[in-house]
Amino acid sequence: MNTNTAPVLKVQGVSKRFGGLQALSDVGITILPGQVYGLIGPNGAGKTTFFNVITGLYIPDSGSFELGGAPYKPSAVHEVAKAGIARTFQNIRLFAEMTALENVMVGRHVRTTSGLGGAIFRTAGFKAEEAAIAKRAQELLDYVGIGKYADFKARTLSYGDQRRLEIARALATDPKLIALDEPAAGMNATEKVVLRELIDRIRNDGRTILLIEHDVKLVMGLCDRVTVLDYGKQIAEGHPAEVQKNEKVIEAYLGAGAH
Repeated sequence: MNTNTAPVLKVQGVSKRFGGLQALSDVGITILPGQVYGLIGPNGAGKTTFFNVITGLYIPDSGSFELGGAPYKPSAVHEVAKAGIARTFQNIRLFAEMTALENVMVGRHVRTTSGLGGAIFRTAGFKAEEAAIAKRAQELLDYVGIGKYADFKARTLSYGDQRRLEIARALATDPKLIALDEPAAGMNATEKVVLRELIDRIRNDGRTILLIEHDVKLVMGLCDRVTVLDYGKQIAEGHPAEVQKNEKVIEAYLGAGAH
C-alpha cells in the first residue's frame, strides 16, 4: 500500500441534522490508497447517513470533501459517480428485467463518450464503443465469478450472485473508491466467505474500498482501519485490533460476546 500519495478520500467536519435530530456531529475519515476502510456502529449510529452524505444522497449541513486530493461536492449521486465514487446499496438495486451483462453495461455508461446523437443515429463510433462496453462488462462478470450468468435476468440470480452483480456494476464505473453498503447483509456463511475473497481480490488489485457492515467479524478480519460511530459522533478510529479494545466501543457496540 502506497501512503506517499494523496488520500483517496478525505472528509472532515461533516454534520447533518434532520429536524430535531442531530444525525452527524463533526465526523471525518481519511482513506489511503489500497485500503479497505470499515465504518461500524450500532443501529442509529449515523453510519448510513454519513455514507449517504459522502455519496451524494444527502446534502450535509457542513463538511469538506476531497477525492484523490481534489475537492468534490457531494450534491448529487450522478455527480459523485462521475467524480469517482461508486456505491452499492443495502437493499439491492439492480434492473431486475435486464440481464446481468446489461446491468454492468449501464454502470459502464458513466464513462462513455458517444453521446445521445451517436446512440440515435447508431454511428460507427457508437457501435464500437458499445462493443467495447459489452466486452468490459463480460470481463467484470468473470472477475466477480458470475460470468456464466451474463445472459440471465438479474432477478433470476441467487441473492449472493445479485450482490456480486452489484459490485461488478460499481467496478464498471472505474471508481477511485468503491463504497459497499452492508454487502454481507442477508448472506449465509458460505456466501460471506466468497464475498470476503472478492473484496480481498479487489483490494489486492489496487482498488480502495469503504465498507459499512454489521458483521463485526468480517470487518475486523478484512479492514485496514475502522471508524466507529455512536449517536452520530466518532468514538474511535484506528487499526481493528486497537478499536476492539477501546472501552467506548465495547460499551457502545461490540459487547462482551461480540469479539
